[in-house]
Amino acid sequence: MVHPRLAEAVKLLVVAAESRELRGILGQARRRHWARIGTGWARSASLGADELLLVANGAGAVRAAAAVDCASAAFRPSAIINVGFCGALDQSLCVASVVVASEVIGANGRFPALAPRVSLPHQRGVVVTIDRIAQSAGEKRSLREAGSMVVDMEAAAVAERAARLGVPFYCIKSVTDLAYESLAIDLNAALRPDGHFDTIGILGTILGRPLARLPELIRLWNRSIRARCALGTFIADCRF
Repeated sequence: MVHPRLAEAVKLLVVAAESRELRGILGQARRRHWARIGTGWARSASLGADELLLVANGAGAVRAAAAVDCASAAFRPSAIINVGFCGALDQSLCVASVVVASEVIGANGRFPALAPRVSLPHQRGVVVTIDRIAQSAGEKRSLREAGSMVVDMEAAAVAERAARLGVPFYCIKSVTDLAYESLAIDLNAALRPDGHFDTIGILGTILGRPLARLPELIRLWNRSIRARCALGTFIADCRF
């Protein structure tokens, strides 16, 4: 049996909101270099025979679409992959569970997503993209009732751009907050116009309710490390 990474090489554009969502993939890659594409954070790398361009341009649909526009013009990918952290809507999902989208739903419609060839365990379901972080268990419950498995802020914008370009689209997410959890920290208030979180502002809000917010911040940080490692291991096993 031929290992998936020994098959025909492809050029993969990998789009996330934040660079930390891509660290696990970079840890699996080789020949890592800075890349200049005119927007956000970018690295070029090799994963097996495949050539990767990894970009992170901040949270939200507008910034994700801009990242695809700039990167695809310079890189001309064989496929576009949206990766990153997500909120679970299905209560069967655990921290660092990997979800491969079957479909992505956003403000501008529904977009199909392909499944890579992979041997590692994962879930497959619908990803819904909204314009904010789903902070409460009640909001997650409402989104689940509409049929989605996880929620994010970028996937639909990346899917829409891939459809316009006529390029195959994949979406692979890893869970950092669970379906039954509400967040004590208002991450939406901490999101800056550049699509990145105001770390100083978040630390400032902790002073108001330190017993609830500080453990949550530490928990989210630790979960993000687990989620990015899960993404890196999973992507390294995929064939697109």
